[in-house]
Amino acid sequence: MSQADLKNVEKVRALLSPRNVAIVGASDRPGSWARNVFRALSRYNYPGEILPVNPRSETVWDRKCYPSLADLPRKPDHVAVLVPGAAAIEAIREAGRAGARSATVFSSGFGEGGDAAGRELGAALAAAVRESGLAVSGPNCMGNLAAPFGFSTIPDDRIVDLPTGSVGLFGQSGGIVMAIFRALRSRGIIPSYALSTGNEVGLTTADYIRYMVTDDSVKVICCFIEAIKDPGDFLAALDVARRAKKPVVAMKIGGSEASRAAALAHTGSLAGSLSSFDAVTRPLGLVRVDTIDEMVEVAEYLTHARVPAGSRVGAITFSGGLKGLFLEAAERHDVSFPKLEPATISKLNDLLGVGTSLGNPLDAGFAALSSAEAYFKCIDIVLDDPNIDVLCVQEELPLKEGQNAKAANLRTVDKMVHEGNRKPVAVVSMASYMYTDFTREFREGFPHLAVQHEVDRALNCLAHVGRYGAQIGRPAAAVPDLKPLSAAELQCLDSAAAASGGRAVLNEAQSKTLLALNGVASPKEEVAADVEAAVNAARAIGYPVVLKLFSDDVQHKSDVGGVMLGITGDEAVRAAFDAIRDNLARAKPAARFGGVIVAREIKGGQELVLGVHRDPEVGLVTMFGTGGVLLELVKDVQFGPAPLSPDQARAMIDATMAGKLLAGYRGGAPLDREAVIAALVALSQLAARLGDRLESIDVNPFVALPAGRGAAALDGLVVLRAAS
Repeated sequence: MSQADLKNVEKVRALLSPRNVAIVGASDRPGSWARNVFRALSRYNYPGEILPVNPRSETVWDRKCYPSLADLPRKPDHVAVLVPGAAAIEAIREAGRAGARSATVFSSGFGEGGDAAGRELGAALAAAVRESGLAVSGPNCMGNLAAPFGFSTIPDDRIVDLPTGSVGLFGQSGGIVMAIFRALRSRGIIPSYALSTGNEVGLTTADYIRYMVTDDSVKVICCFIEAIKDPGDFLAALDVARRAKKPVVAMKIGGSEASRAAALAHTGSLAGSLSSFDAVTRPLGLVRVDTIDEMVEVAEYLTHARVPAGSRVGAITFSGGLKGLFLEAAERHDVSFPKLEPATISKLNDLLGVGTSLGNPLDAGFAALSSAEAYFKCIDIVLDDPNIDVLCVQEELPLKEGQNAKAANLRTVDKMVHEGNRKPVAVVSMASYMYTDFTREFREGFPHLAVQHEVDRALNCLAHVGRYGAQIGRPAAAVPDLKPLSAAELQCLDSAAAASGGRAVLNEAQSKTLLALNGVASPKEEVAADVEAAVNAARAIGYPVVLKLFSDDVQHKSDVGGVMLGITGDEAVRAAFDAIRDNLARAKPAARFGGVIVAREIKGGQELVLGVHRDPEVGLVTMFGTGGVLLELVKDVQFGPAPLSPDQARAMIDATMAGKLLAGYRGGAPLDREAVIAALVALSQLAARLGDRLESIDVNPFVALPAGRGAAALDGLVVLRAAS
């Protein structure tokens, strides 16, 4: 980590391990947040001093109350701010002057509602935080819990003790964080940290991730994310976690327009799309889940079991019906039950005297019940199979003493896995069930096995951890050396016409020139301002040709009748030219007519789309998929980071229906897949080189020709961001 990153890690440490806590806005009023924060600190025997601050009271909570931070008998270390608006801003400034190291702003009204006055207060608070140099969590938060330091300002009476554990938990919604906290604790998974980060005016998600990476006791980082403040810093923090092989499991809202609106209302930030988020964060090892239940299952696995190398699963069950549930859930969650090696099957048959189904020991459980020895040997044999990454064994933990004697076998399995440095084993139940105190204590007897609830949830979890294991098991994608923009490229950018929204747009000819300079070729074409120039261009290019509208005011030419195909003669060129001009006049009377583009007609091949767009949270994202006029209807697209490696480009292509067509679908001739890969990589590198200048690139259609004949951009649109 850089020195700046390490400095912020120390800021988080200061926030979570204060020497004393000054509570600004201290009050004896029953139900007040200040009173509840005091009770939280007192309940867990916080080792530091608690200093009430309120100019209206001489005593609070049976102790002396001070009129201001400046009047305290000693320098405050952490300041809990429970006053609203301008008073909270002044409290941060005063805390900085008094020499505090950190603060938590509980109060809201700093822009999370989207109102102008709130945004203004939020900006003022952010300025005060910067000026003070404090490590600040919030505003609009519920406080923080750091068990290693006996520190909690979270006013939740359901928290009865502060044991340390192996999960670091934080998030922008205090309510969601506490729901996850309780769900983890109910399964016997102990979070050492539960941090409510609020609007993140000061410390951010990236800072908390880096801190958790440095805490050796934290095995899994769990977080709830509404919006990312600084995409570059967030992605850099994920890379730190990936290199440390410390998994980050995130619930992220932003999958629907409604949830994006909710994020704006709650944090004052614009949430991006989940497809873009996944495209950029998955290569960095982030595990994104959709629900609290998913997060609990994944945290349970990663807290106890070794990370698998992939998602190839074996299972030993005692139910034919459960076997069917396993196989169906595997299809839903993209995990596989691969064929076992012939030697493995032979050993199982010798041991159990039964055949195996699908080359998998899914039926072997019945025979394995005959003795504990057979059960353990069966597990031993399957774990040795090179086609298996993780083994599921069917079991449900007992609720009380004597309820399920055979569950005690799991202690022996745990020893086999741990002492033998074996592949991971997940204990899977048919259905979800409650834990009792006895269950949690019993579960501690096999700390190296994952205990998963219900087949669908279990295999969904194994899909997540399998992808994570495969990702961290391969080298990070090599980042190419990005050369500076050339004079020719800069000339293209400078020629952009002003557009609405403060953006600048390259017309089709300019866009294609820029793309061609980066290896994304187009068919031979010319811009013709009048009809005779169009005829001459068509003759020079060679019939058949295509005529397309050339206008800086129209981006989607087909929508206004601006594309004419299959033109084979001079008179047809003249007629098409006049038709395009007239169509534009009818559809958009105010639009300027700049003539037409005359291009060689490309027949055959497969229409694709290549593109780059700027996500408001994670920055530039590359897109590939089925193109043409059906793009929005079919939505056969995949997303990836920018820039892409060739392997990443291949993976994107292979994940689409378009990728199957490129390979030659149902006897069709294969298309030039390597040319498509090269173009996609080149486009992503162009986007990375343009960086903050770029808003989007759209190459649709991009036609893949038969193998060996290349591919070509039939249309292109580059949109630049407004100069800041």
